Amino acid sequence: MTSPTVFEATVDTRAEARRSFLLVFSCTLIGAAAQILVKQGTTQLGAHITLGQVALHPGLFVSFCLGVITNLKLFIGYVCYGVNTLLMALALKGRELSRLYPIIALTYVWVTFLSIFLLPDEHLNFFRAIGIAFIVGGVSILGVKK
Repeated sequence: MTSPTVFEATVDTRAEARRSFLLVFSCTLIGAAAQILVKQGTTQLGAHITLGQVALHPGLFVSFCLGVITNLKLFIGYVCYGVNTLLMALALKGRELSRLYPIIALTYVWVTFLSIFLLPDEHLNFFRAIGIAFIVGGVSILGVKK
C-alpha cells in the first residue's frame, strides 16, 4: 500500500474541513429551530414552578416532566438539542474548535429572524439589527485565513 501524496492529503483535509463547516452550519439552523420550538412549547406548558415548590411537593416535578413529554413542540425542541450535540461532536473531529465554534454565533442570527416570523411578540429594532451585523462581521473575521 502506498502512502498518500501531498496533493491527496490536502484534498482529504479540505474535504474534512468542508464537512465540519457544513455540520456546524447545520447545527446553527437546528439550534435555532430548537430554541423557537422550546419557546413555543414553554408558553403552552402553563404555570411556572420554583425549586422551592418542587422541594415541598416533589409530585410537581413529575407533573412538569409529563408536561414536557406530552408537549410536542417542547419535546421536539429538546430532541433537536440532542441531535445538535451529536452533530457538533462529529464536526469537531474534523477541524479546530477555535475555527468552528465562532460559527455557532450565527444561531443568534437565525433565532432573531425566525422569531420575527414565528413569534408574534418579537420585533427587530435598530439595536438588534446592529448586534446581528456585529455577529456576522465577527464570524466573518474569525473565518479569514491567516
